[in-house]
Amino acid sequence: MKLCVIGTGYVGLVGAAIFSDWGNTVFGVDIDEEKIKRIKAGEMPIYEPGLSEIVLKNISEGRLSFTTSIAEGIKEAEIVFICVGTPQSETGAADLSAVWTVAKEIGQNLNGYKVIVTKSTVPVGTNEKVKQIITENLASPVEFDVASNPEFLREGSSVEDMQNTDRTVIGSDSPKALEILTSLYTHLGSPIVATNLRSAEMIKYAANAFLATKITFINEMAQVCEKAGADVTMVAKGMGLDKRIGSAFLRAGIGYGGSCFPKDVSALYRTATDHSYDFKLLRSVIEVNYGQKDLFMFKATRFLGTNLNGKTLAILGLAFKDNTDDIRDSVAVEIVKKLRGLGAQLKVYDPAASDNARKILGDTSITYCSNEYETMEGADALFVLTEWKQFAVLDLAKIKSLLKQPVIFDGRNSFDKDTTEAQGFTYFAIGKRTNGLEKINGAGNNYSATLIKNGSH
Repeated sequence: MKLCVIGTGYVGLVGAAIFSDWGNTVFGVDIDEEKIKRIKAGEMPIYEPGLSEIVLKNISEGRLSFTTSIAEGIKEAEIVFICVGTPQSETGAADLSAVWTVAKEIGQNLNGYKVIVTKSTVPVGTNEKVKQIITENLASPVEFDVASNPEFLREGSSVEDMQNTDRTVIGSDSPKALEILTSLYTHLGSPIVATNLRSAEMIKYAANAFLATKITFINEMAQVCEKAGADVTMVAKGMGLDKRIGSAFLRAGIGYGGSCFPKDVSALYRTATDHSYDFKLLRSVIEVNYGQKDLFMFKATRFLGTNLNGKTLAILGLAFKDNTDDIRDSVAVEIVKKLRGLGAQLKVYDPAASDNARKILGDTSITYCSNEYETMEGADALFVLTEWKQFAVLDLAKIKSLLKQPVIFDGRNSFDKDTTEAQGFTYFAIGKRTNGLEKINGAGNNYSATLIKNGSH
């Protein structure tokens, strides 16, 4: 088949690469000329394991090409995928301006029957407006159909996810469009959910909101575990072995971030509000997640003090999660900003996201290091803010020899509590009653009482 993919972000670039690897002829389109030049040269604008090799392979074999022209990209395409960004607006709703712009240009250049597919995450009713915009901008009457085909890719493993998806959702009011899109995916052998436009649009938001709720639940459990003397890691393990629950997204930490969960949860809450429904559960998810980093910061300032002038802190992790260079809505970056705002000098390292973080954070009071151990030399404490697997296997004895004082604030439960404390560290984790927590609690229950008094929980 001949396909056009408009947008070369995480969804679009991975989609174009994998579609071409399946044997299709694919045109990737993006208005950013510099980005297109970089891709053609084999320099990927995003960090995604395995992506560069697939892109270069299919360019060399003639199945994948790139252009800055929508007219050129859609000219021979049978299916046109819209994969542009839908960031959160100031109102909490999705900003669909890029989708409307693309739809208008598609309408102006449509030259024959095509299926126009929105793969971007969009609120209910978006595809109906896409159809309206295309129709209003047609130079002459042309038959076309619209469809919704939401993606379910995880940054850091999106190549694998698209090659081995657990389901494909296709929404359209046209049997012809459903048949064409089904033929594109049927070789995967995974279930295909064929439905109407609005249900397909809602499925993506419902899935992300549920996963965000699952993360929030285990973070709430973590607070109870700390106070009750339980270990949230073992609680999550015991829960996750239940087939009805599963272990995914049951890792307590400093809150979820990234380009999807925060905006999608807010957008779904806004959709519910627009339809006169107060989605109380989602409202709580948003509130709890927002406060999770404050709980972590409270522990740090309770121990280190609120005036961090003269202190140097080692920071491991800047990306919102491991295996990506994405810092959009990264909780790690927010905590770095808070620590710097209290006067600390920071030495930071991330295996992939340092360059992107530098564009946001700048160089003031921050030293960007080339490896993990460099951050720790002469630092007053170590903060682990992203769950890169390589952080969990660091040499604790070496860490202790490099720090001024053996203190670790582990926002991702990367280290084993008993082993870390046995090595002589003052250790803070999430959802575990550690020796660090006992120190800031003192003889009474001051930690819990202060959280309640401050309205942090």
